[in-house]
Amino acid sequence: MGCKAAAAMALKADKLRFPSVAAVARSRMMRLWVLRATTTVLLWTCVVQLTATGDTWGPRVLRGWPSCRMAPEAVPVVDKEAALPPKRIYRNNGYLMVSCNGGLNQMRAAICDMVAIARHLNVTLIVPELDKTSFWNDPSEFQDIFDVEHFINSLRGEVRIVRELPPRMKRRVELGMFHSMPPISWSDISYYHNQILPLVRQHKVLHLNRTDARLANNGLPLDIQKLRCRVNYGSLKFTSQIEELGRKVIKILRKNGPFLVLHLRYEMDMLAFSGCTEGCTREEADELTRMRYAYPWWKEKVIDSYVKRKDGLCPLTPEEIALVLRALDIDRSMQIYIAAGEIYGGKRRMASLTSAYPNVVRKETLLEPSDLRFFQNHSSQMAALDYMVSLESDIFVPTYDGNMAKVVEGHRRFMGFKKTILLDRKLIVDLVDRHKSGSLPWDEFSTLIKSVHANRMGSSSRRTVILDKPKEEDYFYANPQECLRDPDLLRAW
Repeated sequence: MGCKAAAAMALKADKLRFPSVAAVARSRMMRLWVLRATTTVLLWTCVVQLTATGDTWGPRVLRGWPSCRMAPEAVPVVDKEAALPPKRIYRNNGYLMVSCNGGLNQMRAAICDMVAIARHLNVTLIVPELDKTSFWNDPSEFQDIFDVEHFINSLRGEVRIVRELPPRMKRRVELGMFHSMPPISWSDISYYHNQILPLVRQHKVLHLNRTDARLANNGLPLDIQKLRCRVNYGSLKFTSQIEELGRKVIKILRKNGPFLVLHLRYEMDMLAFSGCTEGCTREEADELTRMRYAYPWWKEKVIDSYVKRKDGLCPLTPEEIALVLRALDIDRSMQIYIAAGEIYGGKRRMASLTSAYPNVVRKETLLEPSDLRFFQNHSSQMAALDYMVSLESDIFVPTYDGNMAKVVEGHRRFMGFKKTILLDRKLIVDLVDRHKSGSLPWDEFSTLIKSVHANRMGSSSRRTVILDKPKEEDYFYANPQECLRDPDLLRAW
């Protein structure tokens, strides 16, 4: 028994000195796990330290790795709210709804006026409704032409603008509990303060159903005038689709050299409205007259085309403008971009111009049909493209002083008094008739055209003010002198 006990004790001692294979494996696994854990902790400590030191010490491969301080993509989150101008805080007097009327540029000017009025009255402006019932029958909404988010956000420091009425106010409108009216044309700001503001407070929602030329050109506070400019030149930004296509047209033109934009107002609706039929056939003149009588909102029906043309009140014809451009020594190789709709009379009426200037182009000839497929039957969106190209042209020449001609003229002044040839139509008609009759030789005709227009190139000038005749004085948007930085003009003031 003593021997057995001694043997057992010896075996136990051997096991203690020489562990089994399983025990050895477990021990090695434990040591390996501890080593891996320690290594992982050390590596992540290094990563965190290197990331924290930023661009100075952090290796390029580690930049952008997650850290305890940054988002998973390691891209700093931009606070859009902080990047915007602070909201103007004011007691809201009510809601102003506006329905613009007319073509794109008439509506553009009206939107600027309505923002200024809303700001002065301390009301909330609903995003303006665009005209869908005029001659052009364009179904475009505000957001189809202008960047609505930019419009709202860029003006939040001046006036509160919302896309639609809040639900409670919308129900009031649905129940007819609002007031709708056209404001008086060419009104000063006191009219809106004394007549319009009480209506807003009374009805909570006021709808202005006409907006063309409803604010005076002159006699307004400087902050109102400057806000009109801010809206026009900063807040009314075209949609990305329009801007992208406009830049494409400009790039194509620039690749081929300098270009002149000719705002050739010789479309059918313009001639019917104005009653100007110079150069038209008898059948064409009759067609234009029928069209004029078909639209009841064109008030003037009986028009003497001959007298109106002699008074300089008709758009120049393609034949007349060809002579004028030649007389001004516009190079024959110059690209002439036609910013207009379909020219009445087509190729027959354009023959003189294309003969004198072979490089006559339009957006339809520069772009593929697929580029314009979403713009077809949307005249305001097409006009927006022409507006962009007109601003960037080397020379801008309008043949009639309509809304686009005036608004582009003012915008080009704001851009640094870019060359804009403002034609004296009454004098031109007289000189053209004398030249065609043979009583005025070409050299004299050309000299007279140049001398008359030497100071009509869109340079700095002061607006003409005619008391009690706002329609006859200079238009604010054609010459926004309060917003122009010109040392000579400032010294004159």
